[in-house]
Amino acid sequence: MDWIAQEPQTVAQRRALIEQWERGWEQGGSVPMGVFQAGVVVGGSGYVNRKEHSLEIASWTRVGHLGKGYAMRAARLLTSAAFAIPEVNQVEIHHDKANVRSAAIPPRLGYQFLEEKPQAIRAPGQVGIGCAWIVTRQDWALLDADRD
Repeated sequence: MDWIAQEPQTVAQRRALIEQWERGWEQGGSVPMGVFQAGVVVGGSGYVNRKEHSLEIASWTRVGHLGKGYAMRAARLLTSAAFAIPEVNQVEIHHDKANVRSAAIPPRLGYQFLEEKPQAIRAPGQVGIGCAWIVTRQDWALLDADRD
């Protein structure tokens, strides 16, 4: 979420950024979304690093709203929505190893740990070790059936 370094933005800058995001999604790129509670922005989420047959979910939560389940619910909804796209066979969640809150989400949703690998440090508090989690369409369907 490199765009967060540009905050706060003016309304004109925000419009330009949203237009850029819309063009990017239409061309096979990412799509960011807001997470709201009672009209208040509590965070953001979306699809990033769109690859053939795969989408990656990313999210962030405003400090005053941490621990309330917003990122978990967003990840669950975005995983289900991703599998509504026929071409998508797997969904991934990546996070820096130091981000213990983000690390708690994938296993609770049924994602399987894939790997750790070095990555660039892009925000304060990161350690530069990326963790990747994955769930396949087939596994999600089974997990989703268990939730009903």
